[in-house]
Amino acid sequence: MGVLEFGIIVFTSFFTLINPLGVMPLFMTMTADFSPRRRKKIAIKAVFVALIILLLFAFTGQLIFKFFSITADSLRVVGGVIFFMVGYDMLQARLVRVKMDSPEEVKSQASDIAITPLAIPMICGPGSITNAIVLWEDASTTPLKLVLIGVMVFVLIITLLLLLGSSKIIPLLGDTGNKVMMRIMGLIVMVIAVEFFFAGLGPLIQRLGITG
Repeated sequence: MGVLEFGIIVFTSFFTLINPLGVMPLFMTMTADFSPRRRKKIAIKAVFVALIILLLFAFTGQLIFKFFSITADSLRVVGGVIFFMVGYDMLQARLVRVKMDSPEEVKSQASDIAITPLAIPMICGPGSITNAIVLWEDASTTPLKLVLIGVMVFVLIITLLLLLGSSKIIPLLGDTGNKVMMRIMGLIVMVIAVEFFFAGLGPLIQRLGITG
């Protein structure tokens, strides 16, 4: 496989799995109560954490899976559960209107949001983690491995730019618009959660020999 062909495969697969255009509305609704400066820090931290996790799994994914006897299907099930919980909170409009009485609480909440659910599992979910592991195995030469790392970074830079630009859209939507957007995205996230959950559960059940 040529470098260009491999690069196109890496870009299209990661861009589809990370789906920065889909993450942007979630980021907008979750950070509606934060200042632009805090929102920027959350976006940078979320993307940085996602990059570290993807690189970590790309380098050591197979070893980690074998050591803990973990499968990609198990990751999909867990990711589906997390997705569903996040989506349910969004559907109830509870996710972004968390009242915080002190600067310490604001800082803590922002840090939590950056890691979960933004970095994990919205940006770096079971699909992108599995993709990183599989593509690293497919990258049989050093140039291909460098292409994989470079394209991963490039996709995450695009994600970061979209998150940073989303702050300009929030005032246009207003409070009502943000709530509507949050509920719509919550429903979509819950649907994605169901797909993730059963995509992982099916193979696990078959492996146990429950289905005939």
